[in-house]
Amino acid sequence: MNSAVWKTRDVQIWRTPSAVPPGLGRTVVVIGNFDGVHLGHQRVIECARDVAQSLGVTHVVAVTFDPHPMAVLRPEHAPVSLTTIEVRAELLAAHGVEAVFVVEFDNDVAKWSPTQFVNEILVDALHAQGVVVGANFRFGAKAAGDVATLRELGAQHDFTVVGVDLEGGPAVWSSTYVRTCLAAGDVEGAALALGRPYFVRGVVQHGDQRGRELGFPTANVPTQGIAAPADGVYAGWLRRLDTAELYPAAISVGTNPTFDGVRGRRVEGYCLDRDDLELYDVEVEISFVSRIRGMVKFEGIDALIEQMHDDVAKTRIALGVD
Repeated sequence: MNSAVWKTRDVQIWRTPSAVPPGLGRTVVVIGNFDGVHLGHQRVIECARDVAQSLGVTHVVAVTFDPHPMAVLRPEHAPVSLTTIEVRAELLAAHGVEAVFVVEFDNDVAKWSPTQFVNEILVDALHAQGVVVGANFRFGAKAAGDVATLRELGAQHDFTVVGVDLEGGPAVWSSTYVRTCLAAGDVEGAALALGRPYFVRGVVQHGDQRGRELGFPTANVPTQGIAAPADGVYAGWLRRLDTAELYPAAISVGTNPTFDGVRGRRVEGYCLDRDDLELYDVEVEISFVSRIRGMVKFEGIDALIEQMHDDVAKTRIALGVD
């Protein structure tokens, strides 16, 4: 298989124009960072599917960017990602996108004019017949292009352009809003904007096994490079990605302050009433349903164990499990 194209859970990811199948035909394209694939993104995709049907086009393709353009243009202000490209592609596919074209954003791409972006990506690579974007979409060097620019170029290259109004409440749905919710520990607010619980994925790593010694063995997943909720304890679910088994879980996010946090920040999921699971080196998904409490440094092990029992009891109530 071409190294620039592969499939992840039933969606193709193309990273170069040569990876696009030569017989693809005309497409309807949605463009954006799509980090998190929140309800606003889903509305754009829904509109694109309607446009595709009206045009008689089969293929809906998403164009996204890796890394986030801000990581190149102003790295000190680059946001932490809500999703990897692979997870982003899966979420896009779940809402009707057939393939994802990843523009590998670098200093050269940052200099592209709006015309060059349209020529390189929409016309030459993807043969767009329709393009759907959010109403606030900007593109090209110094964000020179907007929806009106895109319509002008579409008229020249025979593709229709639709700008979708921003929606949401109490704030406009956006990846920034989701990150703000997570930073405050408001996983319920993040879920409302996403249309699903926020989750992190990772391969379970060997830890210090203190949880096992205390009677609460946990699956430890590092958080480097991906957003995690504010430090604290949460009710949620742990899913094995190899078997799809799902377990209710009490989840800790933080640095284990009682033990001086020597291993760095991580997400730890304790599957309720299960001390028999072998999860090391297994890829898991941990999703957050509600916040139980903030992170506390305890004076001793007994106080910590007492609090963990209380956390588990509150997790059962939050998840509605016995």
